[in-house]
Amino acid sequence: MSAESAAAAHPAPSPTPEAVRAARMIPFIVGCALFMQMLDATVVATALPAMARALGSTPVRLNVAITSYLLSVAVFVPVSGWAADRYGARRVFVAAIGLFTLSSVACALSQDLPQLVVARIVQGMAGAMMVPVGRIILLRTVPKQDLLKAMSFLSIPALLGPVIGPPLGGFMVTYMSWHWIFLINIPIGVLGIFLVLRYVAEIREEGAPSLDWPGFLLSAICLATLVSGFEAIGRDVMPLPMLLGLIATGAACGFLYGRHARRAEHPIIDLSLMRIPTFAIATLGGNLCRFAVGATPFLLAMLLQVGFGLSPFSAGLITFASAAGALLMKFVATPIVRYFGFRRVLTVNALLAGAFIVICGAFTPQTPVWLMIAILLVGGFFRSLQFTGVNTLTYADIPPSKMSRASSFAAMAQQLGISLGVGVAAVTLNISMALRGAETLAIRDVVAGFIVVGLLCMASTFSFGRLDPLAGAHLNGAKQSDDE
Repeated sequence: MSAESAAAAHPAPSPTPEAVRAARMIPFIVGCALFMQMLDATVVATALPAMARALGSTPVRLNVAITSYLLSVAVFVPVSGWAADRYGARRVFVAAIGLFTLSSVACALSQDLPQLVVARIVQGMAGAMMVPVGRIILLRTVPKQDLLKAMSFLSIPALLGPVIGPPLGGFMVTYMSWHWIFLINIPIGVLGIFLVLRYVAEIREEGAPSLDWPGFLLSAICLATLVSGFEAIGRDVMPLPMLLGLIATGAACGFLYGRHARRAEHPIIDLSLMRIPTFAIATLGGNLCRFAVGATPFLLAMLLQVGFGLSPFSAGLITFASAAGALLMKFVATPIVRYFGFRRVLTVNALLAGAFIVICGAFTPQTPVWLMIAILLVGGFFRSLQFTGVNTLTYADIPPSKMSRASSFAAMAQQLGISLGVGVAAVTLNISMALRGAETLAIRDVVAGFIVVGLLCMASTFSFGRLDPLAGAHLNGAKQSDDE
């Protein structure tokens, strides 16, 4: 009997109701972890003045609570894929959520700045493991034909966090206390652990290699220096020679890592993934779009609070409209991509998403609030659609054996992209002020920031235009040919 006849005589068993229910719950579970991380990363900035007063410090000094978290995430993100393969994705995911929750409690109980910094470093380490490992679980559990729908759900928390963070942080600091910005993670973390234990089966690679220590050290120094350098650009938090030294050190370590990765049998960051066209294009083009994730909330805060004189809470209520656009996208992203295909959606939508960022620069103090909300709503929709397509296409042609490495690589690239986006926005503001010969921020400076970030987002259309017309067809429900 041939293999085809045997398969017809003994078809693969249908998945059990429990397996189907678990596959449906996993995007929600990973989304909760992603939302907790993104919310925490943005809500702290709003509470810095109140935290500084309570801890006997200044907001400038307390900014180390943000940078220490970002550096910790950058250092440990590359290890996440190896840890999932070596110790099991479910076990690492539960441990990461638990550690993130406990370190949040430690942040709330901190009595001085050193205690807070240590707690934030541990929290960043947990966050670096939490989201990439959760994505590994999703990629290995959800069938590929359902991956687009799952990613459309998963992209929402990434957009909601930066938008909800400022108004939520402002509300808690104003009407409660700064401790609650960390304590809010407790119920989310407890719920996440319960759902993982209930619905997620263990996923582990047999014969996982030992950790690439030289690669880990080189990548850690590279990412830590680049992220800290990008974050400091234009903020006058360190002397220019030190800033240039950080970026030069990061570039040098990145070059050395590239040489190391070509010789290592199991490099911690697998650069060979860039030979896969869909992964390379989604990573490079997607990062141009991700500049907006870090830059847009920053620029809107500058425009509405500094330029228009609105309170943080009032400004946050306006910018929340982009989150509503992201939610609306969830219901239509899958049919849009299935009808038009990945290449057409990503090339055209990059132009639309960038255009709506540029339009934000046209806001004036006289612009009606309803019009600003409408523009942010539509812009949030297009940005969310773009990230849904990019995040799905990233893993379209990745073999199962390399899924963990791909998740770590993509998470590392996203971290750099978001940090660089903030740096580009800050540099643009400073250049605009320098050209005017001014030392104080004006509305026209923020307008320049929106134009630069929007044009960079639009430039990603050239990258997506290199995609094959049928790229990702097996993910969006298109019929496959017999030779596939």
